[in-house]
Amino acid sequence: MTELGLESGRVRVVPYDDAWPALYAAEMARLAPLLAAAGVRVVLEHTGSTAVPGLAAKPIVDILAGLAAEAGREPAIAALRAAGYVHRGEQGIPGRDFFRRGEPRQYHLHLTRVDSQFWQDHRLFREWLRAHGDTAAEYAALKQALAERFPTDREAYIDGKSAFVASVLRRAAQVHHGRGVAVP
Repeated sequence: MTELGLESGRVRVVPYDDAWPALYAAEMARLAPLLAAAGVRVVLEHTGSTAVPGLAAKPIVDILAGLAAEAGREPAIAALRAAGYVHRGEQGIPGRDFFRRGEPRQYHLHLTRVDSQFWQDHRLFREWLRAHGDTAAEYAALKQALAERFPTDREAYIDGKSAFVASVLRRAAQVHHGRGVAVP
């Protein structure tokens, strides 16, 4: 079993761990009553590489939290802070609030609107990788190479993945819109 957590300023990609879905489920079981008690209704989904069976990933569980269009962000931000998450603001992505939890960081949470492009892209990318093992293998190889090249430069690691992610999203969107492929 891979240990969950990654130190700040480090990039490390590890083999897939069968425990990741259970860690996500445990975090949802912890978060759901705290959010409900604060009157916050969000749709929570496991996203990122730890949500794709067999895919190597940074040992951090990503959570996609979707707010309804009419819901206020501030109550959600306050509830997530009370749940132990550190709010990091938009961090360059308008319409997305980023949170992290754990030292070293173990959970990343992305708060956005359910109908936002950010929400749609994250779900579409995850579903494409789940359905296309060849693409997931290419992505894993790219991430491993970038992690080896930039072990202390998170921004360079992220930038190095951008073109690949964009190309997968274009292909997935064409298939999704062209053939009516459902994305849960």
